[in-house]
Amino acid sequence: MENLELLLAGFYSLFTQPMAIFLGLMGVCIGLVLGVLPGLTATMGVAILLPFTFGMDSVSALLMISGVFFGGIYGGSITAVLLNIPGTPAAAATALDGYQLTRKGKAGLALGFATIGSVIGGIVSVLMLVFLAPLLAKFALEFSAPENFALAVFGLSIIISISGKSLLKGLITGFIGLLIATIGLDPMTGYPRFTFGNQELMIIPFIPVMIGLFAGSEAFKSISEPNEVERNHIQIPSVIPKLKEIKEQFLLMIRSGFIGSCIGSVPGAGADIAAFVSYNEAKRFSKHKAHFGTGRIEGVAAAEAGSNGCTGGAMLPMLSLGIPGDAVTAVMLGALTLQGLQPGPLLFKEHSSMVFTLFAGMFICYIALLVIGLSTLKYLVKVLSMPKSYLIPIILCLCLVGTFAINNSVFDISIMLTAGIVGYVLRMRDFPVSPIVLAMIMGPMAESNFRRALALHNGSVEFLYTRPITATLFSIAMLTIFFPVIKVIYNYLASKFLVNKGV
Repeated sequence: MENLELLLAGFYSLFTQPMAIFLGLMGVCIGLVLGVLPGLTATMGVAILLPFTFGMDSVSALLMISGVFFGGIYGGSITAVLLNIPGTPAAAATALDGYQLTRKGKAGLALGFATIGSVIGGIVSVLMLVFLAPLLAKFALEFSAPENFALAVFGLSIIISISGKSLLKGLITGFIGLLIATIGLDPMTGYPRFTFGNQELMIIPFIPVMIGLFAGSEAFKSISEPNEVERNHIQIPSVIPKLKEIKEQFLLMIRSGFIGSCIGSVPGAGADIAAFVSYNEAKRFSKHKAHFGTGRIEGVAAAEAGSNGCTGGAMLPMLSLGIPGDAVTAVMLGALTLQGLQPGPLLFKEHSSMVFTLFAGMFICYIALLVIGLSTLKYLVKVLSMPKSYLIPIILCLCLVGTFAINNSVFDISIMLTAGIVGYVLRMRDFPVSPIVLAMIMGPMAESNFRRALALHNGSVEFLYTRPITATLFSIAMLTIFFPVIKVIYNYLASKFLVNKGV
């Protein structure tokens, strides 16, 4: 009840600061543009804007940065749905079903649910930030190397769900992703691995690989299929779903937002992990599991609600413990320090008014995101009206510019083009590329935390069953991995039983 009173006071305080609201809305728009452009991330946007917050008051500065964060995470879904080009790593999960819906002429429906799912997931995360901060902070504090390893294994187990028609092909591409993730510096010793003496390979940048696998391979595929029917006559009457359709997915989006918030509250777990886990859970509880990846609206809604649910969750350990939940909140931690504020338990005690005014501003940012998103999507969709002969060069140019902008490296462009060729070959052989992305995200997290856990337990793996959270996550992961085998055995035994009974 006290938190609710503080939140209402925060709204009152915010409405006396119109400049703070304006800067928050401007941040949403900037983030949305950054999210749409491949390679330009919310982290980059927040880092660029950080120097401009020097002369601002605390609420205005943090609200502007939060707006960029929210808009950047959501913006990546737009190109993921329209062109199968995830603007952000988290949008790779959205692309699984979103692009298939576009190919079926339902781009408006997919974009509408991507927007609504993002807003609902974000609002759920802010509500949890307001009311459940102490509880979630305590839970997140329990996570150390063993728990993070189990979480990473659980994330890797999701490859089973995103492998498409062939589980074997999904496992093969997942293994390729794990191999790529081993290139570079050893996470424990710092010794170069598989670099062949090339210093450029000390760190394999993830985003160029992702851009190449999705955007580059899609462009190469379009070039190799000149007789493919053009997509320039797709008509989208509305991007706002019917109320009945929203009701059908509402609980799913609430649940996915909750999952994303919980994952976001674990330091080191970002929106990409939240999106894939939410997608996997939506598939697990769906009556149409086999149709996921072919254009199910649940996949889009769950992935977006999960990734945006991570936004408030990631702020939780940053504000309450001083531990950034991801790269964006690490930059926000710097912004707080520049404002003379020390994140941690004392922040809520000594600056509760400022904190709850910020929370109120987050609600307004998400409402603005809903309005801006739904009002501009119909115009953004017109990108499909462009002839393919114009669209493909633009896509490739965006890929090149976005890739180069990350590290100002020409070598990154070669990585992107190589990944594009590999992705094209895999697509032509019906191999899914999403497991590569997931394995590259989860692989380093699993390796480094497993080795740290072994060091902490003197080389013993007893932590897998002696630590409750680790044991629970690891058991769920094993169940997910072996579920297809269990299902086959169950169906076989059931059929034998029925035959023996003469049914």
